[in-house]
Amino acid sequence: MNLQKITFGNGCFWCTEAIFETVKGVKSVASGYMGGHTKSPTYKEVCNGTTGHAEVLQLLYDADEISFDELLLIFFKTHNPTTLNRQGNDVGTQYRSAIFYENDEQKQQAEAMIKRLTEEEVYDKPIVTEITPASEFYKAEDYHQNYFANNPQNPYCAAVIQPKLYKFAKDFTEKIKPELL
Repeated sequence: MNLQKITFGNGCFWCTEAIFETVKGVKSVASGYMGGHTKSPTYKEVCNGTTGHAEVLQLLYDADEISFDELLLIFFKTHNPTTLNRQGNDVGTQYRSAIFYENDEQKQQAEAMIKRLTEEEVYDKPIVTEITPASEFYKAEDYHQNYFANNPQNPYCAAVIQPKLYKFAKDFTEKIKPELL
């Protein structure tokens, strides 16, 4: 096994966690906070927008099963990387599009992916995803972990997360863990 780590900020971690938990080769997903200036921030503090943190997912993945480029493509195709500090109705710096890289290779691959998507004119507007070195990761409170799986009756899950999962399954069927198909 070739375990690697990457941290993505792509909006509300409830939505994006549900997607990455289904991806072949992703061994663990933790919702949390990164990129701010407050030590051990709480969800309430991050939501207030005063800590500088983004809501993030920290992934451990087996690079022998899924490449970093494949994860990047999933990251870019499952949120809107052209809206600054916003994903849908979620507004604030905590919802920014961000890649917190672990090494220079990840940084270069992320930059190359943005260049490729820009050249291919995949989006109508410029990509505003920040590419930043990983800093301290603060795991979110327990009730945020596996949120969709633990709260399927929540109206937010039905209205926002479930449609994202359907779209992901349609666009990336070959990347879904076989036991989930």
